[in-house]
Amino acid sequence: MSSGNLKSYPDLETLLAHAGRDPAAQHGFVNTPVYRGSTVVFPSLDALEDQTIRYRYGRQGTPLTSGLEDVISSLEGAEGTVLTPSGVSAISLALMACLSTGDELLVTDSVYEPTRALADSLLERFGISTRYFNPRAGDEIHDVLSDKTRVVFVESPGSLTFEIQDIPALSAAAHEAGALVVADNSWASPLYCRPLDLGADIVVHSGTKMFVGHSDAMIGTASASGEALQKLRKAHYRLGLIASPDDAFLATRGMRTLAVRMQAHEERALDLARWLEEDERVQEVLHPALPSHPDHALFKRDFQGSGCLFSFVLPQAPRAAVAAMVDHLDVWGMGYSWGGFESLILPADPARIRTATPWTEAGNLFRVHVGFEGLDALKADLAAGLDRYFMILGM
Repeated sequence: MSSGNLKSYPDLETLLAHAGRDPAAQHGFVNTPVYRGSTVVFPSLDALEDQTIRYRYGRQGTPLTSGLEDVISSLEGAEGTVLTPSGVSAISLALMACLSTGDELLVTDSVYEPTRALADSLLERFGISTRYFNPRAGDEIHDVLSDKTRVVFVESPGSLTFEIQDIPALSAAAHEAGALVVADNSWASPLYCRPLDLGADIVVHSGTKMFVGHSDAMIGTASASGEALQKLRKAHYRLGLIASPDDAFLATRGMRTLAVRMQAHEERALDLARWLEEDERVQEVLHPALPSHPDHALFKRDFQGSGCLFSFVLPQAPRAAVAAMVDHLDVWGMGYSWGGFESLILPADPARIRTATPWTEAGNLFRVHVGFEGLDALKADLAAGLDRYFMILGM
């Protein structure tokens, strides 16, 4: 568990390079080593009974996990952070820490599908009801809140359709109603958006994506301050949610380059998004940093930069056209994750999961993660795929 007592750093880049490590305590080695362990041996009965000793059992963390928690807490502006085995487990932890039988959860309708599945299955079994709201609700959330609402869950932007939520307005309304706000900030990372500063109570990440950055580890994070942090820590300890030591090491390694990777991802994703907007055959590009996006003003207000992920919509076409496009791509991969060095494309159907605000955009949606291959190679490969798609359409 994070101590939250980091010295100040002059800028984010320096923090990322130096925070959370202590070479003097590691015989001069720059990186904190992997601690694989469960048992801690105590030198005396007094030590065994001393509850203030930082490391008492493997489930309570190691110097490596403490360092990673401290880095993330500093970035988020939080008092503390807990690590979990995946992004979904971080979301599960935050919700289970704050909800009880009979409570109600409000969730943005643009949410990550596994979050929806969690709410509609496991939480429902525990007697927690879920309702979904318009991602662009803003102050209108007052009309959705009830006296049973205890948590409002936001994901800004939604990771398929990329609506930006008005977190300050949603948080003000939720707090007035006695509810907490949990925000999934995996897209922007705390470098480009800090939901706690905007009014959220808990911020969660699929650290598997931007924090790790190499598609080789699974980890989740949940950060908070005050009473919300105490709820997180108690539930985290009781549930025994421990991140793998090796995955914690890989996430720590990834954090050191987060700033330079985010900058490169942002520049390259915007370049590709603008290139797609120039193609008259492309129906719509869903990227909040583009002036054409309906939530661009909110994005400019609350974000300092944009991520590697966006979507675009092509005119409606049969599955054969989708297959012709994606099955023969050479540089782009096809997969569900994002945040790594490899570029990915994913055909998706938002209409299949939306309930509060039906997805009415006529066409086929493709989500893309822009990695670090040559942009010219990515464009040429995608252009050939688009040609195959429109050839099926006779265009």
